[in-house]
Amino acid sequence: RAKMSLVFPDNFQHILRVMNTNIEGPRKIMFAMTAIKGVGRRYANLCCKKAEVDMAKRAGELNEDEVNKLTTIIQNPRQYKIPDWFLNRQRDIKDGRTTQVLSNGLDNKLREDLERLKKVR
Repeated sequence: RAKMSLVFPDNFQHILRVMNTNIEGPRKIMFAMTAIKGVGRRYANLCCKKAEVDMAKRAGELNEDEVNKLTTIIQNPRQYKIPDWFLNRQRDIKDGRTTQVLSNGLDNKLREDLERLKKVR
């Protein structure tokens, strides 16, 4: 059985820094994006499709424009017609908005929710 190896192109990045998170370059883009807190496999899949990024690509093969487009879609999902039921923060208690909460914001929302629940008790 022949062994296959991964051959990196010249402009390959082994680690990408996206939204305060290190993303591994050798992983496929859909699975690499799940390293960002608040982004799961299905949300990553949907964002890749909306950004028209080839799913067979590895994260390190993406150019700057593709990374920026993915970041924009992840941060502003409703502008790109991602349905409300797909987002992880629906009808927020404080402001009533539906959003996708990511990285540091996710930790903050969790802390706020726990504080609110402590007050209820």
